[in-house]
Amino acid sequence: MARYIAATTLFLLVILVLSRAFQLKRLGIKVIHFGELDKKDFLIPPFALLLFYIVFASAFGLPKVGAELFHNEFVGFLGVAMCVMGILLFLYALISFGKSFRVGLDEDHPGELVTTGAFSISRNPIYSAFGLALIGIFLIIPNWILLIYVFTGIWLFNRQILLEEQSLKKIYGDKYTEYCKRVRRFL
Repeated sequence: MARYIAATTLFLLVILVLSRAFQLKRLGIKVIHFGELDKKDFLIPPFALLLFYIVFASAFGLPKVGAELFHNEFVGFLGVAMCVMGILLFLYALISFGKSFRVGLDEDHPGELVTTGAFSISRNPIYSAFGLALIGIFLIIPNWILLIYVFTGIWLFNRQILLEEQSLKKIYGDKYTEYCKRVRRFL
């Protein structure tokens, strides 16, 4: 059952991002800016597909890639809790973001600086939600390849956050600097 929750978590995250992108596109807002400022972003999709395969293979009995490091039901339930918390935080962040939601950096049409809702407890609730979900999935499916994904994902999230912070300082100036003094980078 927990493995189905891991697969559902990945599926929901993708559906939520795409549905929000389509909602805003109908309002004339271009949301997807993936790879426009950093072409290395295009290295991510093949690795994302491998992640999806490992999780779905584990949940649905497909041929597996990589070996599991341990099996512990309690740890699996902790993973389920982290996945649920990740999805809920992600939803809260999407709602809080409103029309300012973007995938990638958009310096031409950034939207308003959002500092309320989920953004009043973390400057990066979406990355925090992804991190919770990724760690949760690893705890459910403790595959050694997923462990590499956890460390790599956290490193990539931090890299992207640092790039975004530079961009946000340039766009919003002192308003963003003051916000950074009040609110933590992560949870």
